[in-house]
Amino acid sequence: MEIKNRSAFYEYFIDNKYVAGIVLTGTEVKSLRQGKASFNDSYCIVHKGEIWLKSLHIAEYSHGIVNNHDPVRDRKLLLQKREIRKIEGKLKEKGYTLIPLRIFFNEKNLIKVEIGLGKGKKLHDKRETIKNRDVEREMKRFIR
Repeated sequence: MEIKNRSAFYEYFIDNKYVAGIVLTGTEVKSLRQGKASFNDSYCIVHKGEIWLKSLHIAEYSHGIVNNHDPVRDRKLLLQKREIRKIEGKLKEKGYTLIPLRIFFNEKNLIKVEIGLGKGKKLHDKRETIKNRDVEREMKRFIR
């Protein structure tokens, strides 16, 4: 099971990728197992030496009763201190943002978030991305 942020690769050039753990409640894990998450306008920030994932929408669990979670609460990401310092240094450079790329389950069945340091694309770069994607699609169609 994997949930991807498709718009991230369209909107940004991704330089570095990091895999982080995420602090979740029980009903959030159950919703993610059903694939009910949305990356719309989600981003990451560094606050007091910790990385926080903002505005990631994880739908409420359908069978949850009183203990259901808030769908868009801030969630803490778990990384090593040296990785956080490295990311913090890059974010101080002009134009870099930290964005979630995908949510997946690792081999131990733990939920992980892949985040990437990205620089925003200009309009002509986005057009080129679309053109390259169309060319690849045509080549795959021709090979079959």
